[in-house]
Amino acid sequence: MSGQRTPEVLVVGGGLVGLTAALVLRHHGVPVTVVERRETTSPQPKARRFHVRTMEIFREMGLAGLVHEAARDLAGHDHMAAGRTLAEAEQLPLWQPTGVSAVEVSPELPCLIAQDVLEPVLRAAAVEAGAEVRFSTELLGFEQTTDGVVGRLAGEEIHAQYLIAADGAHSGVRDALGITRSGQGAVGEPNVNVYFYADLASVVRGREFNLCRIDHPDIPGGLASVDGRRRWVFMTPGADTDRDWPTLVRTALGVPAPDLEVRSVLPWQAEMLVADHYSAGRVHLAGDAAHVMPPYAASGANTGIADVHNLGWKLAAVLRGEAAPSLLASYHAERRPAGWFVADQSTRRAESFTLGTPDPTLAHPFVLAAGGFQYTEGALVPDGSEEPILEFAPAGRVGTRIPHRWLDDSRSTVDLAGPDWATVTGDQVDFLSDDECLLVRPDDIVAWRGASTAEATKVRDALLTA
Repeated sequence: MSGQRTPEVLVVGGGLVGLTAALVLRHHGVPVTVVERRETTSPQPKARRFHVRTMEIFREMGLAGLVHEAARDLAGHDHMAAGRTLAEAEQLPLWQPTGVSAVEVSPELPCLIAQDVLEPVLRAAAVEAGAEVRFSTELLGFEQTTDGVVGRLAGEEIHAQYLIAADGAHSGVRDALGITRSGQGAVGEPNVNVYFYADLASVVRGREFNLCRIDHPDIPGGLASVDGRRRWVFMTPGADTDRDWPTLVRTALGVPAPDLEVRSVLPWQAEMLVADHYSAGRVHLAGDAAHVMPPYAASGANTGIADVHNLGWKLAAVLRGEAAPSLLASYHAERRPAGWFVADQSTRRAESFTLGTPDPTLAHPFVLAAGGFQYTEGALVPDGSEEPILEFAPAGRVGTRIPHRWLDDSRSTVDLAGPDWATVTGDQVDFLSDDECLLVRPDDIVAWRGASTAEATKVRDALLTA
């Protein structure tokens, strides 16, 4: 084969997670190549809601403003709506989690933006940051050697130190590694998504929404705004894709919609499956390759983005010689339990939504949206503290994302770390006593809590070289 190239990391998959992986790695100065077998970014809206934690990650890389600007069509579409048809639907009061408001949780607000709008933004940013991003390029196979990974393309090989598999729920890399998955499997009944164009701006004006529940007896389902005007996704139970969808969708809309154009009809089945191992040698799974979950907590893509934020700084530290390769074992130790937690919570929400009965074991929504899951082992020094999940009460506990507080220089505490480590002292924040300090990792996770900044430096060095 000709054309051997040597990026330090090869990313397989050019979707949301793969492109974010490239951005995180470039943020840490790591040469990276992304290969994607599709010709271009996703033509489907798919994921649409990005939590505050994801926006904090984009903020760290200087992209939050660009993402919010690209999302301007859906600004103000945070409400839900419900009715027999769209024409009869009423906008519901804006739901807010109890106990804390969004502006107190994060320096960033959540963002509604369709995946097919966001991916080109991430692709352009990754290329500008120096990543090599290659579409229409399929990974045909790979092998691990003693000092790297060799990826086989058509007529070409790529030699890299590590490989990130962000190649989706049907990951060929995961299958090649023989990594099994555990979980509930299928959740609920099959569904069909109908992606269509129709100018409904006048129909929804004054009743803008993110999702509208349609209760029509002939075609119940949900209508999701993609751009708030012309692009929509109608979701309905069933497995039959061979139906008169223009007529059915018009029935659900309750208006003639003469310009309605069905663009695609996709069957799907909600699943809960989590890889039993996130890493195998020099290969690491991320995103849907590592976990799939029902969409009712809007956490699939967000969890994948958190995966690569966790993995990126660790790969960079090892590649720079600052950390022992054993640091990478903490990726599975931390992210596999996190993936299971979010997938399980998403499944519980799906079942609660279907049955219509509240589930007292559901975590507070901000635990999911703001990265409130607590790592209990990995690249940290556990101290026995336990983060609650039924309420959102961050206090700088070890293994959790540092709580957001505005600082005197107009930065957030979330801005202190990344791409480097940070030490936070009691005179900076109100959740520490005067004689306490925190060691915060590049991914904003509290790694240690103690009383000495000098000791924090020793702990950091020990965690990197253990």
